[in-house]
Amino acid sequence: MSDNMGIRGYDYVEFYVGSAKATAYFFAKALGMKITAYSGPEMNVRDRMSFYLTKNNLKIVVTSPLEPSCWEVYDFITRHGDGVKRWAIEVDDVEKAFRHATKRGAIMVSKPKRTENHHGYVDEAAIRLYDDTELVYVNRDNYRHLFRPNFCEPKRLINVDSDETGIQGIDHIVGNVRENEMNLWADYFNNTMDFETFVDFKAGDIGTKYSSLLSKVVRSKDNVIKNPINEPYEGMKKSQIEEFIEQYNGSGVQHIAITTKDIVSTVEALRKNGIEFLEIPDTYYDMLRKREDVKIDENIDDLQKHRILCDIEGNGYLLQLFTKPIGDRPTFFFEFIQRVGDSQGFGKGNFKALFESIELDQKLRGALDEEVQEVLPPC
Repeated sequence: MSDNMGIRGYDYVEFYVGSAKATAYFFAKALGMKITAYSGPEMNVRDRMSFYLTKNNLKIVVTSPLEPSCWEVYDFITRHGDGVKRWAIEVDDVEKAFRHATKRGAIMVSKPKRTENHHGYVDEAAIRLYDDTELVYVNRDNYRHLFRPNFCEPKRLINVDSDETGIQGIDHIVGNVRENEMNLWADYFNNTMDFETFVDFKAGDIGTKYSSLLSKVVRSKDNVIKNPINEPYEGMKKSQIEEFIEQYNGSGVQHIAITTKDIVSTVEALRKNGIEFLEIPDTYYDMLRKREDVKIDENIDDLQKHRILCDIEGNGYLLQLFTKPIGDRPTFFFEFIQRVGDSQGFGKGNFKALFESIELDQKLRGALDEEVQEVLPPC
């Protein structure tokens, strides 16, 4: 643990969306989460509505505006569409963490603030990330109720039937930034939060003949927080990072990786719940079977059936799969990941297959300047 920051781990992620009620239902149904708490007019919060969803260590808040005066939320969703506004880190002492970060150059969003009621109090403060994203320091050791003050037990959307997904918590959160901003933001994390650069993917490490990117992974010293940062790199066509920045209208959170202890069962349940995943070609699994270093507990036939990717790392391996974008814009998506043994990487061996799958989706949208009629089925 960092002595200066007192970081414990990920806390919650908050999405700003057009309809909190619809999005809460989708997350409850698709991810198998529980709608644990609610905030809105019944709690004397007039300008916005929020739902707090939980599943094991995963915590998600979805918020939408109720009045024109709620300009902060309106402005975000008008510019970016549905997306991640903030993600939170639990710390021992909010004041101490915030003071350390801002003294080292972090951009202040909100000073430490204590919100309290008869159940106790929650301390929070926030610094700026990317364009309109925030990183929140939170401590709720002295609060004995649901999430924070102004949240109560939900009176709606309680019973949502879905298959058990087995998802556990956040593994990492990925940010997409403009060209020549990756090093700036990696240094920002390292300088202000005592992080370190764990992985540095250079030109040629990640890409296909059409598109490419550069990436750095920064992490807390004890590895409980991992934050990859991507920027576009020159390619023959528009890369997925360029498309994100164009459609999102700026830099921001591209995806959240969620852990599971049994990815085969998780993906099977998620598909039944309505989640759409990227398609991985059969040739990937033909090559996987031929590799002598692939010694895994899972059956490759099961991986192929559910299109799960596998990457061998040292004395361990990781299994992963990515959803298609979950909203109307081709921006935010989820990753589901299972780490076995000492696996600490991010699936470098899967990048080519992953990018080709993403590019197929881009072709369907016409984002690679291809003839869309060649890949679209007849109407």
